[in-house]
Amino acid sequence: MKYDFTFYNPTRIHFGKNSLDNLKDELSNYGKNILLVYGGGSIKKIGLYDKVVNILKECNKNIFECGGITPNPKYKDMLRGVKMIEDNHIDLILVVGGGSVIDCAKGMSVSLGLKDPFKDLWLEGKEVTKNNIPVGSILTMVGTGSEFNGGSVITDEDRKIKMGRVFPSHVYPKFSILNPELTYSVSEYQMVSGIFDILSHLMEQYFSGDDDNVSDYLIESLMKSLIDATPKAIKNKEDYEARSNIMWIASLALNTLVGLGKTQDWEVHNIEHQLGAYTDCAHGMGLAAISVPYYKHIYKYGLDKFVRFAKNVWNIDDTNKSKDEVALLGIEALSKFIKDSHMVTHISELGATKDMLKDIANSCIESGGYKVLSHEEIYEILKEAY
Repeated sequence: MKYDFTFYNPTRIHFGKNSLDNLKDELSNYGKNILLVYGGGSIKKIGLYDKVVNILKECNKNIFECGGITPNPKYKDMLRGVKMIEDNHIDLILVVGGGSVIDCAKGMSVSLGLKDPFKDLWLEGKEVTKNNIPVGSILTMVGTGSEFNGGSVITDEDRKIKMGRVFPSHVYPKFSILNPELTYSVSEYQMVSGIFDILSHLMEQYFSGDDDNVSDYLIESLMKSLIDATPKAIKNKEDYEARSNIMWIASLALNTLVGLGKTQDWEVHNIEHQLGAYTDCAHGMGLAAISVPYYKHIYKYGLDKFVRFAKNVWNIDDTNKSKDEVALLGIEALSKFIKDSHMVTHISELGATKDMLKDIANSCIESGGYKVLSHEEIYEILKEAY
């Protein structure tokens, strides 16, 4: 392990078919005023909304609703929730939905009393107080890992900036309820988008040197398990074992555990965030379209790690092959997985136009793990991804 670290994750996970049974006990820890935050209404179609509301009523809670939170959550919706918290003296934010809704709720949680919290907290990175409103979550879509961490990605449409911030542990959800059966209703498009988001989280932490780090062995195992479960879930969306494995991999991929003691990359996410700011595309699909061009651009700077990726994750035979050949075969195996899993392969499929590529590139952060990219290099990657 190359770097010192402190690991603490305070989120209590309730996992499995009967996990919602734990909600009553969790609610007993909080006051009467609950802000129920959810997305576009799918929770009502599957009956989950009624179940949660009934539990809240049985617990004598006052329910205030903040629905309509969109994928790639918008700053204006976050501010709507902040006002509801301030006006109604909310004791707990209860999220029912996917990672975008949880991200938005965390943003609400820390933004009380701030005139422009996106500027203060996301753009300028100011410290957050411990007076935030607690968050609990009931997960309905898998991918972001937001149910188990302090991450919050918000899109400011006026500024055309989509930016993530990882808040301290006191902002993590206090509890998260994970029932794989609640994810069955999402479309295949949403499911595989979330799956690539999981894989990208793992790769962002993996491709960063430190090859003797124990975290990399954990990441390889999680990647292999995800690759194994994906075609099973595509074939049968109600394959409980496959869906439960995918759900737990997503949580482990970004609860900070597998990134400990090492450097990390996150440039694919940085580029996709700005693609999303301009197109409002599905996050995982944007990552899928960008990843292969990006890795082809930087693999020589981390050649040994890409060889290891090819051999240990994709089982590439290196007999009589150069390191470059093996590394590129690993990236090609990733590309095949994307295609076989019905994921997007070009950003033109996501609403990007050639005219916006330069602006997207220039709005990205110049960063990277093995190689810090210039705006011009990001532009070239976007053209290759187009």
